[in-house]
Amino acid sequence: MSELILVRHGQASFGQKSYDKLSDLGIEQVRILARHWQTVGEEFDHIYAGSLVRQQETAQELLSLVKSNPDRPKTHLGLDEYNGDSLIKAHLRDIGELAESDYEFGSSIRDAKTFQSLFEDATAKWIRDQLKPSENEPNFEYWKQFKQRVCGALDEIMSQHSSGSRVLISTSGGVIAMALQRVLKFPDDQVIQTNWVVHNSSVTRIRYGNGKISLAQFNCLPHLDTTGMQQYVTYR
Repeated sequence: MSELILVRHGQASFGQKSYDKLSDLGIEQVRILARHWQTVGEEFDHIYAGSLVRQQETAQELLSLVKSNPDRPKTHLGLDEYNGDSLIKAHLRDIGELAESDYEFGSSIRDAKTFQSLFEDATAKWIRDQLKPSENEPNFEYWKQFKQRVCGALDEIMSQHSSGSRVLISTSGGVIAMALQRVLKFPDDQVIQTNWVVHNSSVTRIRYGNGKISLAQFNCLPHLDTTGMQQYVTYR
C-alpha cells in the first residue's frame, strides 16, 4: 500500500496585513514536527505543496525528510485552499454590510470569534450554491469547482506514485477535509465542519493501492502530544 501524508500548514498570520504567511509560532510548529519525524526515523519519497505562501513555507521546513533531497516541493495548484476572502465578500454583500475597499481577509476583522462566525455563515451558503460573485471578484470559486479541483489533484498524485510510495503533502484544512470526504463519502456540509477542527501542523494519513483507499490517521499531533507543548496547539 502507498500513503499520502497530509500536513496542514503551521499557524498563519491572522490579524496581520498579510494572512498568507506563517507566524513565528507557525514556523516553530512545523519545525517541531520535522524534528519529531527525524527522531523517529520518518522518511518520504516525494513532497507536494499548494502554491500559497503558508503552504510553501511549511513544505520548506519538511524538505530534509524527503529521500531525494529536493530543493523545493512539487507545486500543485489543486492543493491550494479555497479563497475565503471572496466567500466572505460575497456574503457581506448579500447581507448589505460590505465596504469592499475597507475589507481584507484575516485583517479587517481582528476578533477571532466574530471572524469565525462570519466565515461559517459564508461557507454554509457556499456549499448550498447561494453565494454569487460580483464582477470585481475574479478569484471566486464555486463549491463544485473546489471539490473537483481537490479530488482531481489527489487522484492525479495517487496515480503517479504507487508501489509503496510515501507522499508528503503540505496543504490546508479545507483540502484535508475534502480528502476525507473523498475517502469516507460523508456529505458536503460535513466537509466544512471537519475543516474547522483541523489543527495547524496536524498530520492526516491516507493509504491507497489495489483499487482501495482508506483513512489511517486524522488530525494527529504526535509532535505536540507531550507535557509543556499545549501552547503550540492552534486551529487558526
